[in-house]
Order: sequence, then C-alpha cells, then structure tokens
Amino acid sequence: MIKIVSTILSVLVLNSTLFADDMAEKIQIQNQEIVKLAAEELTSQLPQKIDDYTQLVKIEGKKQSLVYTYEINTGAKSDDTVINEDKSRMKKAVTKGICDSSERFLTSGIDISYIYASAKSKKELFRFDVSREDCVKK
Repeated sequence: MIKIVSTILSVLVLNSTLFADDMAEKIQIQNQEIVKLAAEELTSQLPQKIDDYTQLVKIEGKKQSLVYTYEINTGAKSDDTVINEDKSRMKKAVTKGICDSSERFLTSGIDISYIYASAKSKKELFRFDVSREDCVKK
C-alpha cells in the first residue's frame, strides 16, 4: 500500500513538473513572439528624435529582449569623455525610466536593453540591460 501511494505521488510530482516545464516553454515562446511583434511595430516609427542630442534609430527583438539603439550627438566631446563623464548618471536615469515605462514587458519576463552610440563615430558608448529584478531594487 505504501509503495502504491509512493508511486502515485511520484507520478503526480513528475506530471506537475512536466506541466510546469511545458507552461514555462509556452510562456517563453509567447514572449519571443511579443518581442518580435513589438520590435516590428515600433521600428515603423523610426528614426525618432528624443531631444536635441538623442535620436532613437533602431529597435530589435532578440529572444526575450527588446533592444533599443540610440545615437547621441556628443558635440565637441570625445567618445571617451562622454563615457567617463556621463555613464553612471545616465545608468540611473535610464534604469528608472525603463522601470517606469516598460513595467508590463518587465513583469512578463521581457528584458529591455538601451544602447547609446555616438552619432559621429557610431561607437557604442553605453549599454544598459534592465530586467524585472533591476526594478525591484530601485
């Protein structure tokens, strides 16, 4: 009797584990499709001027991440100066902005990345990857 109950419990645990794995896989596939569709829709509105220095030039869907690429007009500043002077300040502001504006994506397990490149050199200056966990810390 104990062996039968133990066997039944083992089967139930195995089934629930398989169901959970199957459900997680379905959610992952769904998120990948959402990312792809969102990137396609948002890309149709590009390029988009953000402010006097910044322009959104590309949005890509990569697995379960939306990747936004911005170009910054750094004026007379060199790329290295911009990286050294602005990265930490921008990281804080960008993370807060993503957490506030992309909450629905983040709570669904879709990560957001912002890449900032120099409009002159096209060199990547900063990259900020934000996930749901980053927003909980704020």
